[in-house]
Amino acid sequence: MALKDQLQADLKTAMKEKDKVRKSTITMIRAAILQVEKDEKVELTDEQILEIIAKQLKQRRDSLTEFEKAKRDDLIQQAHEEIKVITSYLPTQLTIDEIRVIVNETIQETGAIDAKDMGKIMGALMPKIKGRADGKLVNQVVRESLI
Repeated sequence: MALKDQLQADLKTAMKEKDKVRKSTITMIRAAILQVEKDEKVELTDEQILEIIAKQLKQRRDSLTEFEKAKRDDLIQQAHEEIKVITSYLPTQLTIDEIRVIVNETIQETGAIDAKDMGKIMGALMPKIKGRADGKLVNQVVRESLI
């Protein structure tokens, strides 16, 4: 089943079950997909849709950080639930150890030596892990590996 069809089916299920958080989260994802499709006048592939979903996840995680700083317990709970819904559509996320292995392999492949080679490493690394790991975490692991 295509990802767009899956989102539509899950939206119907959430509406029937009166799951407000799931319904609103799926609606936001579908709106973001529709916006890109209309702006670019194209039909998105599942891979492109996964990129949009990953972007939505990053936005929620950034929001969660801000909610925690502001001590907004109501919004923190909702953000956690939204993150759970969004991650259900993404491929299984890599663990920190798996990221380290991929980073070390990429450093060997590119022949990187120090932090000056960060761009070269990230350029080679991101296509390998796209959608399967948070960019901030990957960046942090690369920096640790180069030191």
